[in-house]
Amino acid sequence: MNGDTIGTLSRQGNTMRVNNALTEEVVIQTETSGYILISYSASEPGSTAVSVQKLRLNVNRNTAILTSFGRRLCLCDIQPGMRIDAVFSTLMTRSIPPQSNAFLIITQRESMPTANVITDKIAWIDTNNNFLYTGNRNDNNSQVRFTISDTTSITDRNGNPTSLRFLRPGQMVRITHANFQTASIPPQTMAYRIQVL
Repeated sequence: MNGDTIGTLSRQGNTMRVNNALTEEVVIQTETSGYILISYSASEPGSTAVSVQKLRLNVNRNTAILTSFGRRLCLCDIQPGMRIDAVFSTLMTRSIPPQSNAFLIITQRESMPTANVITDKIAWIDTNNNFLYTGNRNDNNSQVRFTISDTTSITDRNGNPTSLRFLRPGQMVRITHANFQTASIPPQTMAYRIQVL
């Protein structure tokens, strides 16, 4: 499917399905719940015009989130801009945007950000500039500086959302980050996800 064209909704028996929806927003409420705001294309009744509509997919402990290869993910692995396929309930609220409970969410491989994973100790944290450094605090050559953005997912050791200000030097973290880094000392790259271990 063309990655530039967002998909449409279709009914399949007792469920609804959307393919190639664009993820607009991800909100994590607890370890197993939250929601994804997606956009999809819809035909205007009695017209050839197509509009972009939004839908909130509620995620709970019964929602399966998988990669296109069937590997399990958590809601925190989904980022705005990613393309997803979803199967959800035909029961929708009349709110704006409408809401429905998601049964299955599948991320599309080509839309996953290219990323690497590093596991290391936090050397220090610069909350004023949204930087996190890993490695040996006394050796710049062993450190990596991670830029933290509004879309960086940060979770504690129980998988609950947290923020940069609650992290501490010496904590062991697993960081999913961009596959590029600057040639500076220490090298700098963008953090997509930080999980305290």
